[in-house]
Amino acid sequence: MLTIDIVADFVCPWCFIGKRRLEVAAASLRQDLPEVLVQTRWRPFFLNPDTPPEGEPYLPFLEHKFGSRAAVEALFERVRSGGRAFGVDFAFEKIALRANTLLAHRLVSWAQQRGPADALVERLFVAQFQLGEAVGDPAVLARIAGECGYPADQWLAWSADSGDIVQLLADARGLRQLGINQVPTFIVGGQHIVVGAEDPAILVAAMRKALGK
Repeated sequence: MLTIDIVADFVCPWCFIGKRRLEVAAASLRQDLPEVLVQTRWRPFFLNPDTPPEGEPYLPFLEHKFGSRAAVEALFERVRSGGRAFGVDFAFEKIALRANTLLAHRLVSWAQQRGPADALVERLFVAQFQLGEAVGDPAVLARIAGECGYPADQWLAWSADSGDIVQLLADARGLRQLGINQVPTFIVGGQHIVVGAEDPAILVAAMRKALGK
């Protein structure tokens, strides 16, 4: 068993690409080492922790951050280029809001108490970057949870209690205190760190190093 912690945020397009690249890396590793089981664990990160709970207009935020619409369009094209090779077609034009992702991270944390949550994470990235769905909206998240096989009513009841938030925010702070300030970041085997949506070969090398193979 090899555990990989993935530090990510759902409004980060490179995190979506990083997820797909990790899947390619894990499949490559299994070809040579079929006995190795790769287990993922998603960890919270907030690119913009001051995002309002209701979110904020997407393009104006990016234009302010990067200086101009032209700079944003250039960024979009770099991301689209990075995603195409891994089957990700970004639809930035569908995104109205930059979401506050606290509730989405809570949903993943809740799901991981029940087992692997990769399918849910994939669906959240699809919602954000391909369908333009508001991943900060409780009703949207409940629907997504149901689509992924989770009892949506249980999720809604659980999310109404904010008792888990302190621990989740503490986890995010702890990761930053470790020096993680860029996402995605992969912590392979609890010790080997790969920063960024790196080429699958780099991820495979980190996995082999963690396994001593």
